[in-house]
Amino acid sequence: MICHRAGGARHGVAGNETAHMGRGRAMREEVGRRAVVERGKLIEFVVDGEVLPAYVGETIAGALTAAGRRVFRHSEKTGSPRGVFCGIGICFDCLVAVEGLGRVRSCMVEVRPGMRVSLEGRGVAASEDDRATD
Repeated sequence: MICHRAGGARHGVAGNETAHMGRGRAMREEVGRRAVVERGKLIEFVVDGEVLPAYVGETIAGALTAAGRRVFRHSEKTGSPRGVFCGIGICFDCLVAVEGLGRVRSCMVEVRPGMRVSLEGRGVAASEDDRATD
C-alpha cells in the first residue's frame, strides 16, 4: 500500500504498521488486519432499567449497538423494527426517549454517565414530526 504523508513523501506500509493518509492526520491505524480503536473512559447508562456499559465520546446509538441492541423502537404505522439506519442524524429511525431530553435521534446524542434511556419512547409523547417518518 502506498500512502502519502504531509510534505508529499511516499511510504510503503506493511500490513502491521500504522497507515497515515492525507494532510498529516491518521485516517486509520491497523495492527495486522484489525483496526486499533482508542476508546474513552468506561461509564454506565441505564436502558429500560438495565445497566449497560458505554465509553465517553460514544453516541447512544453506538453504545446500544456495541451492547448488542439492534432494534430501538417499532414503527407506529407498520410495527416494523427500527434502529440505526443512516447514523448521521438525517433519518429518525434511531429515536429513543432520554430522561430530561424527550425523544432524540440516538446517533446524534453523546451518552452520559447515569443517563436514563427508554427504547420505544415509553412515557414520552411523539411529536407530529416523529410520526411522519415512520
